[in-house]
Amino acid sequence: MISLNGTSQPNYLPLPERCSGEALIEMAQIVKTFKNAAGEFTALNNVTACFYQGEFVSVVGKSGSGKSTLVNMITGIDHPTSGTVRIGNAYVHDLSESDMSIWRGKNLGIVFQFFQLLPTMSLLENVMLPMYLSGEYAPAEREARAVSLLKLVGLEGLEDKLPAAVSGGQQQCAAIARALANDPPILIADEPTGNLDSRTAEEIFGLFAGLIEQGKTILMVTHDISLSQRTTRTMLISDGELINPFVAGALPHLDHTKLLWLSHNLKAQHIPAGTIVPDLHGWGDWLILVTSGHLEVLDDHRAQRGQILMRLGAGSSLSSLDLQAARIMPTRLRAGAEGPAELLVVEGPV
Repeated sequence: MISLNGTSQPNYLPLPERCSGEALIEMAQIVKTFKNAAGEFTALNNVTACFYQGEFVSVVGKSGSGKSTLVNMITGIDHPTSGTVRIGNAYVHDLSESDMSIWRGKNLGIVFQFFQLLPTMSLLENVMLPMYLSGEYAPAEREARAVSLLKLVGLEGLEDKLPAAVSGGQQQCAAIARALANDPPILIADEPTGNLDSRTAEEIFGLFAGLIEQGKTILMVTHDISLSQRTTRTMLISDGELINPFVAGALPHLDHTKLLWLSHNLKAQHIPAGTIVPDLHGWGDWLILVTSGHLEVLDDHRAQRGQILMRLGAGSSLSSLDLQAARIMPTRLRAGAEGPAELLVVEGPV
């Protein structure tokens, strides 16, 4: 048997229970259209996504792909043209502006690329401010809590410094402490390491990893693919649409336009256990992604007919060009005997 490891990147793939059960955050058929003098621009197009407690999800895409607009739907900074966002028991965009402000202060911590600390307030005062605004924690408790949070992010002894008196990395650490002031269950980070050097970015990522261990849920917008690969799950967005996670994971070498085309054109096929995939030889060029079960590649030469040459699991891809390059044509494809294979199939060269 020839061994073929799938080229999937597991962090793209939802875990088996993902988008089943009760999601902490559920975005349903979100469309966001902006209007200006030049006409209309659709920033998000029918985006549906689920996020669960304890996940560290990165949102990746090129500039203008819709990353920030997506997280702004969750924070309530932007309102969808259509669709709904549910967080816990609250439908975010059904809240009044005043109710949303109160809800946001208790449930979300937001970290921005440019820190957005108030320049005339000390780091300690910046961290205490959300507690004053939301009324969380007794007045006598707030300073001690802020000092504790600044210590957590490595800023002990700098409590009385103004933001301009510390480094950019230290300002971002203070911004994280401020985002945690009211102990929110969800942290939203929009390019939190975009203005930091690699060492400081690593420190910030380490802080986030520690928060995940405490049960927080983090959504991070980032352009750094290497950083996103270390998160629980990555969502790839292009032209306002989420790319199918199996497509993104199995074919990372393709450009985003091609990945989006495949997301639109791959067709689902269910192949019962032990059953041959039909019409293979009539397709010409083709591409198959395995989303569940196993797919076996069988030698179709008369002398070795039925010998298993490859066995592909979920997240793997196979194309007619792969088989031609390996010089193992003609072949047949069969679902593994232990259960059905769920496939995504497209005809034509990729």
